[in-house]
Amino acid sequence: MRRFAAVSWIAIPLAGALVLSGCSSAKSDSDDLQIVANPVAAKPAVSPAVTVKPAGQVLAGGAVSALAVAQGTLVVALSQPPSLQLYDLDALASPPVNMPLYGKAGKLTVAPGRVEIAEPDRGVVQQLTLPDRKLTETKTGGQPAASIAYGADRLVAMGAAKDIQVLPASGPARTIGGQLYSADDVLTAGAGVVVLDRLRTAVFSVDVAGGKINEGLRAGDGAANAVADSYGRILVTDARAGALIAFSASPLIMRQRYPVPGGAYGIAYDAKRSLAWVTLTGRNEVVGFDVRGGEPVEKYRFPTVRQPDSVGVDETSGRVVIGSATGEGTQVIQP
Repeated sequence: MRRFAAVSWIAIPLAGALVLSGCSSAKSDSDDLQIVANPVAAKPAVSPAVTVKPAGQVLAGGAVSALAVAQGTLVVALSQPPSLQLYDLDALASPPVNMPLYGKAGKLTVAPGRVEIAEPDRGVVQQLTLPDRKLTETKTGGQPAASIAYGADRLVAMGAAKDIQVLPASGPARTIGGQLYSADDVLTAGAGVVVLDRLRTAVFSVDVAGGKINEGLRAGDGAANAVADSYGRILVTDARAGALIAFSASPLIMRQRYPVPGGAYGIAYDAKRSLAWVTLTGRNEVVGFDVRGGEPVEKYRFPTVRQPDSVGVDETSGRVVIGSATGEGTQVIQP
């Protein structure tokens, strides 16, 4: 039968954080990683109207679906029409370069020399190379949710297809599946690879070489977004319970669970300063946590644009960028 074990916690009581082992061939009618009979992915808390002026500078624009900062360029993905706006971070007053996309970008991920752009509605992952600003495409089929560099290869989380595509630099692609309800993001931290499953509100270790999904851990009550830090960990926001959860990636162990009330949702990491930036959509705020110690320590808190679903950071300057999902602009803050 399946084996389960409790996981330690640091900041607040941990209810139902269980390890799932795939070592058994016996089938079970129950699933201790599943919270409800018909799971639904966590969504950002609906933001109230802005009552405090957003900090920093706000760039006008449409509804932001994702954003990233790479090589001095702020890349903002707009929902309608699906497109990218590229800003020079050192000349934000200058008009951005506009680039059309096939479909709405669900996730932008920074990779060496490029930004990976997942467009689930079109079954395409595009690569924006920088600084030459060229777009190339990779057709994946299905609904790609996120794409990352993995050595010379790429790993693509395939959303509702419940698997990960391994796209080698040459040769045929292969698929890694099993245990997942949805593959919503894939991340590397240290020697580990982890996939985020929003439907099961869980994270799973991935054995890329062996081609299998290994053990899984509950990630709170509503795992929303994740990022890798400098310490071999994956940081996950829990949008339903309001928490920031840290997992070591190799082996997969929950290390911290810290309360973050206010609708924790978007997350970005500044490796140079060991800061995790978390957006609070229920409060129109962004909070910067120092994550070097035994538990996160709040260092910054700023008012934001309405519905701050997306966040990124420029590690060179420390500037934080927040995108409004309701079309109220892209905000740039210098802490």
